[in-house]
Amino acid sequence: MVLQNRRKTSLTLDAEALDLAKELGLNISAVAEAALVKAVAAAKREKWLAENADAFTAQSDWHERNGHPLADIIVAPGGSSWKG
Repeated sequence: MVLQNRRKTSLTLDAEALDLAKELGLNISAVAEAALVKAVAAAKREKWLAENADAFTAQSDWHERNGHPLADIIVAPGGSSWKG
């Protein structure tokens, strides 16, 4: 992901890990940015799941009471999806 707006920041990192990364020629900024983007995406996903947990529970309860509305055409992977 290429970000257009960049901002300088200061990080405190484990000295040994930082020294090894420099020895290996790793771009510390790129690694930190990639890890941050991944962490933000994971946190957003977890937040969304938590915010929608009640809806997931309600849907699951509805399916338990009423069955799946498309149950007659849902089949196992590799099988025909239409009964004919």
